[in-house]
Amino acid sequence: MSTAITMASMSTYAILGCGSVGHAVAEELEREKKDVLILDEDEDRVEALRDQDLDARVADIREPDVAESIADRDVILIMATDVATNKAAVTNLRELSGERYIVVRASDPVSADTFTDLGADVVINPSAVIADSTLRALESGELDFKTNELVDTIDATTTGLAIMTHHRPSPDAIASAVALQAIAAERDVDADVIYDGEMSLQENRAFVNLLGIDLVPKSEVAIADYDTVALINHAHATEPAIDGVVDIYIDHDEPQVDVEVTFSDIRPNVSSSSTILTKYIQTLDLTLGETVATALLYGIRAETMDFKRDTTPADLTAAAYLYPFADHDTLEQVEAPSMSPETLDVLAEAIHNREVKGSHLVSNAGFVRDKNALGQAAQRLLNLEGITTSAVFAITDDAIYLAARSKDIRMNIGSVLEDAFGDIGEAAGHSTDASATIPLGIFTGIETSEENRDTLLALVEKAVRTKLFSELGVETGDSNGS
Repeated sequence: MSTAITMASMSTYAILGCGSVGHAVAEELEREKKDVLILDEDEDRVEALRDQDLDARVADIREPDVAESIADRDVILIMATDVATNKAAVTNLRELSGERYIVVRASDPVSADTFTDLGADVVINPSAVIADSTLRALESGELDFKTNELVDTIDATTTGLAIMTHHRPSPDAIASAVALQAIAAERDVDADVIYDGEMSLQENRAFVNLLGIDLVPKSEVAIADYDTVALINHAHATEPAIDGVVDIYIDHDEPQVDVEVTFSDIRPNVSSSSTILTKYIQTLDLTLGETVATALLYGIRAETMDFKRDTTPADLTAAAYLYPFADHDTLEQVEAPSMSPETLDVLAEAIHNREVKGSHLVSNAGFVRDKNALGQAAQRLLNLEGITTSAVFAITDDAIYLAARSKDIRMNIGSVLEDAFGDIGEAAGHSTDASATIPLGIFTGIETSEENRDTLLALVEKAVRTKLFSELGVETGDSNGS
């Protein structure tokens, strides 16, 4: 039989000044079988408290002898509405020897600071507590309202729901889309997760493959065949994903392009769209499948850099909810995928050839077979100290391919590549992830052969570096080493 006793079970309490707040606290402590003494100068109030079988006595809590009479109490709650009365009570208690825990009621931030200076352990401002409770109720009500709007939009679907992620989708975008697809399935609505671009990062490919997520390339479907279209994580797109009205738009950032939307839920106060979708699932009380839970948890972790970047309480509570349902062995494999020998070679070449100007890094990886390795290298180089933008380019077959990454909130790297190379090649992407493909002949006027490889590489390197640094707003002579 356990004999452990908690501090809470040993504590004795005194409540000084028993208005509505003190009364509510006293009743709760009594329900928990605590030893509570109430002191108040209002005789009628004390009599009413005694009628409720509460231990209440008449006393002026400003008097020093009152402090002495409760010196043996472990916790003192000073709940009078008058600030001067509470100040006197705190002062008298702190002048006595001995340890006691003092909780005091304030009326505003100024008096709260005063009580802290006087030695109160906890200061409570009822108006702030009420405001906080009101905001939580509003947030809960808004979530219920938004969830109902979302399911009404899904329920109106007849020929199918197209869930479109942004160009080269991130784990957050994929996870959110998969969660929306699961919500649609619960409503007996068919939905496809559609993506554009390529899945270049090895972690993202491992994420999709290990979880068995079914993504449909945009080139293989006709969006017009779906009567409901949803955009997930499109805030940083440089142009609208589709022409016309979007039925559902969900993101944790404000969109950078104008989108005509029927239903939208944009929450800049959270750090991932996966958090938003998790809240929907909780509100709808859906049975959470392991694949969806694992995807959403990884989406939150990836978007917040494992809770080290811009993490909010909502992200943490969503992750805590998902944690028991997720497959953690699969998560471990996703987060540490094996690196192919060619990717390792490309990364080594990119590290060796890097050039840094300010916080921008540009590197030449030479000739490569797998252009996806450039995206991996750009992502790795972005983690170097002081780097906010990285770009890695190489020659692949008969084209120059460039992959860029950015964490600079003042810059849209997709727009930078469009301005730099859009008139001579193809550029695509968004604010943090973009790529460009440029025909070799545009820069060099010569074909690739074994004899001219070095010449060709030198011409490409000079042209691409100069153009890119120029668009990044860096003078070509302002290098800080490599």
